[in-house]
Amino acid sequence: MVKNRQGIYTAKQNKVVVLWDLDNKPPRGPPYHAALSLKEVASKFGDVVEMSAYANRHAFVHLPQWVAQERRERRQQDILERKGIVAAPEPYICGVCGRKCKTNLDLKKHFRQLHERERQKKVNRMRSLKGKKRQRYKERFISGNDKYNDEARRLVTPKVGYGLAAELRRAGVYVKTVEDKPQAADWAVKRQIEHSMNRGIDWLVLVSDDSDFGAILKRAREANLGTVVVGDRDRALGRHADLWVPWIGVENGEVTEKDLVPKRRGNSSEEELEYDVRDSFSHSDGEVSYEWSDEGGIAAEISGYNSMRISVFSEGEEDGDYVLWDSDDDEIEDQGVSFYL
Repeated sequence: MVKNRQGIYTAKQNKVVVLWDLDNKPPRGPPYHAALSLKEVASKFGDVVEMSAYANRHAFVHLPQWVAQERRERRQQDILERKGIVAAPEPYICGVCGRKCKTNLDLKKHFRQLHERERQKKVNRMRSLKGKKRQRYKERFISGNDKYNDEARRLVTPKVGYGLAAELRRAGVYVKTVEDKPQAADWAVKRQIEHSMNRGIDWLVLVSDDSDFGAILKRAREANLGTVVVGDRDRALGRHADLWVPWIGVENGEVTEKDLVPKRRGNSSEEELEYDVRDSFSHSDGEVSYEWSDEGGIAAEISGYNSMRISVFSEGEEDGDYVLWDSDDDEIEDQGVSFYL
């Protein structure tokens, strides 16, 4: 129990840190909405005290295919509207002053000539001030002008990239640009994971598919740090964490609370066996191929044998006892083949 500012004792809230490897896992859609969806998922584990994204400068100047396609379609639509071939079903409305324009190009021209020019005058005025006067002026006319900021994001095309860093910061993400060196983002994320292990963090949410994080995730689990991996590649990195969550589901807001149940450590559940058994077979004379079976066992094929299966006894039977079955479901002897679960 902890005491809050009102002097009331409440249950201790878990502290959550979100680390986003942007080089490996960039957003597939609007970055602002992807960041908010990620934060919502992370908040299911406790209070998000830090949310950081790491990438080199190429991630911020790169133009994704979906952005290029949207801009191409918008240009084509603008050309058709200007030539009078097509007409918008409704007039374009300025989000700052409410003026109606027939075409999108007219709206952009109005915004640049009126609102953008007025904005620049305010910026110049702010630069002439000092101290508290400058800070108050900035908060009132620059930072606090939400109508202008929203309309500028919609109408003004960034000179470089598509505003990835600005959109992530707007969602409350700390964006760190690392050096243009191989694995620079990975090193930065690993240092932050080690820092989280030493400052009382309860849960770590890592957005990446990079297998280089496997070793440090194991260390984090050994340090009693809950770990969640958000990725795409068939849980390759997620087997080292307490929970794996699909990145596309997070971005689309499709992850529910029942999808966020971590594996129980030290429990021989089917989910843990699915992760751990792939590194557990040994056979000195031949190769082993295996897969998780829908019936709850592990189907394995070994050179010299036919479709053998290991059946794990359910609760109530002898714990740790495993039986080999051949394709005819007759029990056979273990002829020097070792299985370790």
